[in-house]
Amino acid sequence: MEPAPSAVLAPLRRPAIIAPGVVRVAPKLAELWYYRELFYYWLWRDVKVRYAQSILGLGWALIQPLVPMLLFTVIFGRVARISSDGIPYGLFCYIALVPWTYFANAVGDASGSLVKEGNILNKIYFPRLILPLTGALGRLVDLAVSVVLLFVLMAWYETPPTPWLAVTPLLMLIAVITAAGFGMWLSALAVQYRDVRYAVPFALQVFMYAAPVVYPTSLIPAKYRHLYAINPLVGVIEGMRACLFPSLPLPVDLIAIGAVSALLILCVGALHFIRKEAVFADVA
Repeated sequence: MEPAPSAVLAPLRRPAIIAPGVVRVAPKLAELWYYRELFYYWLWRDVKVRYAQSILGLGWALIQPLVPMLLFTVIFGRVARISSDGIPYGLFCYIALVPWTYFANAVGDASGSLVKEGNILNKIYFPRLILPLTGALGRLVDLAVSVVLLFVLMAWYETPPTPWLAVTPLLMLIAVITAAGFGMWLSALAVQYRDVRYAVPFALQVFMYAAPVVYPTSLIPAKYRHLYAINPLVGVIEGMRACLFPSLPLPVDLIAIGAVSALLILCVGALHFIRKEAVFADVA
């Protein structure tokens, strides 16, 4: 006996539910290695384009921390007379501006990376994580140039570094991780909410005063310092000052808290980015 037509058509009448698949983090991260040559190319392209047809070229990497250092030295060092823990204020401020300038520029580049390359997102497939990571890592060239000037200033002030100088790459790594985490999170937001690109520069200006750039951590009450160190740049900046001046103890506790906070920021930023990746091509 043949089945009734209604019985045959019943499965066809069931509504089809289209839902996003399960977000898998490991394959997304593995794709970065598979597309590593594209990542290297994009990274080199960003560095080269940034200084193409520029009169000063890499000189901009020196001007960006140097000019604020001069202004802060006059305003906060000479006029306001803010404590610098016995360090010449110009050098005290420049040490902080080295990681801070890198962080601010890296977050700014990474947060706008998806919007900047929006015309590519809906044409070809590649790991979207490449874009914010390129923005964060591309500023390492500027960081290296500003570090060279830092050692020149230390020689000018006749300040020999301490044996803790070997810790500075770890401190820079914390700054890079923090910038990458914020960059991934903000870039995913910027695709859907275009006013993020206007909010990021303003937020970075405010955030600078939440880090010990123009003042030392010793001005923060002791009971709030560990809470204050949740900002990863606190441990980075104070750690760099201690690595370069023997009179300052290395703030191991602040660095440890900042490292844990930086890893959490990186994980949250990556997870948010991967969850939102499916809609980038639709809204870019």
